[in-house]
Amino acid sequence: MSDTLITADLVAVGLDAVDKDAVIEALAGRLAAAGRVTDAAAFVADVTAREAQTATGMPGNIGLPHAKSAAVTVPSLAVATVPGGVDFAGPDGPATLVFLIAAPAEGANEHLQILAKLARKLVNPAFTGSIRDAADADAVAAIVTEAVS
Repeated sequence: MSDTLITADLVAVGLDAVDKDAVIEALAGRLAAAGRVTDAAAFVADVTAREAQTATGMPGNIGLPHAKSAAVTVPSLAVATVPGGVDFAGPDGPATLVFLIAAPAEGANEHLQILAKLARKLVNPAFTGSIRDAADADAVAAIVTEAVS
């Protein structure tokens, strides 16, 4: 397991998902497979509970679900490009980019630091466009790593 925030195995390019729950489950599965989440179902439940409090859709067709969870072992970021889009209640329609932030329940507020760095980049159409246009998961991971490190 890497202590890098995002690696290629945490990226789903061209994910075919019917709704936000499917995207969250797919990304949580990647986090669990990478050893960053001990219980994918528990983490999904924590993210879903957080989503129920406030929608995480952002301008630019972006979904930014996030949660602190006892199931998370290390702060992580999983990303999906979703060409068909899924509803995260964003102001401009379905999200075609989804960034799932996972933070340990007992940690400091790492997820807020990640969220702040990422949010500053997400308002830049060149940044989001480069992720949407990335050829593969390695390219997405490299672009995001450069932006949030």
